[in-house]
Amino acid sequence: MERLRRYGFVAGFLVVPVALYSVFVISPYIQAFQLSLTSWNGISSVVRYVGLGNFGRLFEDEVFWRALRNHGILLLVLPIVTIVIALFLSFLLNLGGGTRGAGMKGVWGSKFYRVVYFFPQVLAVAVVGVLFQAVYRPDADGVLNGVLARVGVDPVGWLTEPGLALWSIIAVMVWQAVGFYVVLFSAGMAAISRDYFEAAALDGAGRVRLFFSITLPLLRDTVQVGWIYLGIAAFDGFALILVLAGDKGEPDGATTILPITIYKTAFAFNKVGYASAMGVALFFLTVTFAVLTLRTTRRERVEL
Repeated sequence: MERLRRYGFVAGFLVVPVALYSVFVISPYIQAFQLSLTSWNGISSVVRYVGLGNFGRLFEDEVFWRALRNHGILLLVLPIVTIVIALFLSFLLNLGGGTRGAGMKGVWGSKFYRVVYFFPQVLAVAVVGVLFQAVYRPDADGVLNGVLARVGVDPVGWLTEPGLALWSIIAVMVWQAVGFYVVLFSAGMAAISRDYFEAAALDGAGRVRLFFSITLPLLRDTVQVGWIYLGIAAFDGFALILVLAGDKGEPDGATTILPITIYKTAFAFNKVGYASAMGVALFFLTVTFAVLTLRTTRRERVEL
């Protein structure tokens, strides 16, 4: 009776969240897996099963492989650039001012800079997209091209040149993401005892030595979490790329990514079964990345 009372109390709290999670998260995944085995067009009442045929078509789909290539670039560049910039800024805001008064401090005005860096995070993605449409305008009225025109440089097609469009979008993604990771890493640095830094500073360690020998090793778990978040973000980018480059992967497929390809395949071409197969592939890519990152960056913990 005592056990029933105890577990009944716990179960009472779990029933509603588990039911909601099952209905709104697990169930759509199961439906997507089921639809990926069909040729359903999203309208017909007849659902024809094609087995693994949709997955076989993916190997011959040029658009699918182009999207994967772009995700590969995003996966390499977005986490590395964002984390490097965020770590540098976090260190300046928390410890860059050196020893002042009671201990290590950030640079002057660090609280103000923290708010400024975080500001892009409060903007909706669509607003960021519209904002950078003005920044990247291909004529002399664009913000960047206006500056270049003043120094006699011809306008650049930031979003219209195939070799430049994806990099321009990555720059926007980095700009928007850095603020969040500055706050995340600042919280991690705040949890590190100031005694380590002050003792190293007394021994003559400079800021570079403090960063690489103390801050970075003790911040490893936080950086690992940030890396996984950014890796998952590299498999998304739907709203920003849709606003900046449209749904055709313009220019010349240079900005094609899987979420937009799935959207077009399902709702423009009415190939819901095939789009679901792409979604399943994207799901496994994301899970594989997260698992591999966790396993390759895992370190042994020593209990003291």
